[in-house]
Amino acid sequence: MHDPLSQHFHGILQGLGEDPSREGLRDTPQRASKALRYLCHGYETSLEELVNGALFSSTSDEMVMVQNIELYSLCEHHLLPFIGQAHVAYIPTGKVLGLSKVARIVDMYARRLQIQENLTRQIAEAIQEVTRAAGVAVVIEARHMCMMMRGVEKQNSLMNTSVMLGAFRESASTRQEFLQLLRRQP
Repeated sequence: MHDPLSQHFHGILQGLGEDPSREGLRDTPQRASKALRYLCHGYETSLEELVNGALFSSTSDEMVMVQNIELYSLCEHHLLPFIGQAHVAYIPTGKVLGLSKVARIVDMYARRLQIQENLTRQIAEAIQEVTRAAGVAVVIEARHMCMMMRGVEKQNSLMNTSVMLGAFRESASTRQEFLQLLRRQP
């Protein structure tokens, strides 16, 4: 066991009063290390690498919206999952972003230790940086295991966050159009 994360998980099991050498736990430190590295693989990618030039010329100056992008992240306070959906919109100014890149940007930031408020802003700022859009809007709604499994144990709580940049912040009608489209989702 040369992997430092595996060694730490071994110590955590011992700290819980478990025997890491028992059959069911023998390989757990390595599995847990591998799982955590996967769950946090967003640190390994840069925005530039991710986008990889997938910006395309377009005369469209109307809102582009991608809804219901599922996301999985880990709360940086408790290392427990939060799971939800991101809704992303932007107003192009000569370039549109490849559709899958919007979801990949959500994943890149979600696959880091996070709080939802920062995740929402990071996604919005990344879309803005890449597209140079006239405006960007991001709404995330998520359920947090740190509220559901421990602490207050509220099973039906749902956290919503939003970030509005550019035209979405400055224009009430643009913001309203985005919010109305969001409400129409099935």
